[in-house]
Amino acid sequence: MDLAGKTVVITGGSRGVGRCLARRLGPERSNVVINYKKDAESAESAAEEVIAAGGRAIAIQADIGQPDQIALLVKGAVETFGSIDVLVANAAASAFKPLVDIRHHHVEKTMAITVQGFLDLVQASLPHMPRGGRILAVSGWDSFRTLPGHGLLGAAKAALEAMVRYLAIELGETGVSAAGVCPGPINTDSFRIYTGAEQASYERTWRALAPGGRFTSPEEIAEVIAFLCSPRSSAINGQTIVADRGLSLATMPTEQS
Repeated sequence: MDLAGKTVVITGGSRGVGRCLARRLGPERSNVVINYKKDAESAESAAEEVIAAGGRAIAIQADIGQPDQIALLVKGAVETFGSIDVLVANAAASAFKPLVDIRHHHVEKTMAITVQGFLDLVQASLPHMPRGGRILAVSGWDSFRTLPGHGLLGAAKAALEAMVRYLAIELGETGVSAAGVCPGPINTDSFRIYTGAEQASYERTWRALAPGGRFTSPEEIAEVIAFLCSPRSSAINGQTIVADRGLSLATMPTEQS
């Protein structure tokens, strides 16, 4: 992957896809910065996994919704590893409610992380990114499909994808590029949170539609992101890649009489 010695900052890196990505980068001998908000134990164990696999890693606590904490995250990464070669914006949070039930504080929290936090992180990281640097954003199905309770997060993720397109053009002269990955349903703790009591029903429906009868795994998404981290993916700029094993192409079956 040509990622040996490259520094990759992963927000929300202590669990789910972020943790799988960190683990995947260990054998590449990358320098991995695992950002987390609360669970220090999980973040430290993720860092240990990276180190055991051959990479270097540190865990840094920071709330991506707080600009002063973003500054500390970037400072910690640069002081430890010297630069930031790849920024992976993976952290997200929202209220999973119908839009008519969404309140101001729900919007503020969601946009503070997915939109404003992403922009703050990009702006803070850019001075420390060399030519060939990459900005990667993890989006989601709700950016282009309607999912129950996902109106607010879907709007935020759609904005995230729009910013990826603009960054690709605006940063052209700097040599830094931007891309995104849009996973379909994957069985992580976030999936279990937003599906709640309907998890079994969602899984039955989506598995029945999915080509091959299974979801994309967190490890498969990590492989896609790892490729996008690599200089080998330099031709991909401004695009958000849908990685859902073709599930979004499927149509609901019609009842047979």
